Amino acid sequence: MKGEERRNKLTALLRGRGEPLSAAALAQACGVSRQVIVQDIALLRAAGEPIVSTHRGYLSEAGKRFSRVLKTYHTDEEIGDELLLIVRLGGTVEDVSVNHRVYGTLSAPLNIGTEVQIKEFLRSIGEGASRPLKNVTAGYHYHTVTADSQESLDKIEGALKERGYLVEA
Repeated sequence: MKGEERRNKLTALLRGRGEPLSAAALAQACGVSRQVIVQDIALLRAAGEPIVSTHRGYLSEAGKRFSRVLKTYHTDEEIGDELLLIVRLGGTVEDVSVNHRVYGTLSAPLNIGTEVQIKEFLRSIGEGASRPLKNVTAGYHYHTVTADSQESLDKIEGALKERGYLVEA
């Protein structure tokens, strides 16, 4: 197996697992020494492959999503603006939750990551007899937001703060 083929195989092996693989296991899978694997990993990292070393082996962060729970407040009319702000900065609004003083935490999945999904959500809320969950707690609510990087989440959080939607803890 040539170097490029081997590095493609390493990438596939690492991306296909949610847990680390040791250099020894990778070496056995590719029929080479541990040292060759260490060199290949260095080359893959230099080429931009998001591989991290852990005490249990190598792990790919390709496709990994980072998440953050953000407390927000806004009016019903600002729902679309809040969602668009998050989506346009690369985020997905996974859910909405409120902390009710009697019932405890109430939550609902949203999985909104595109402008089309925002329009559909707003249409459903507008047509239905039900009101947004945030209204149970006078507009205060939480969203779990996911993105491809912590930097994207920082930008989303900053934009929500700038717009006046973010509630400081």
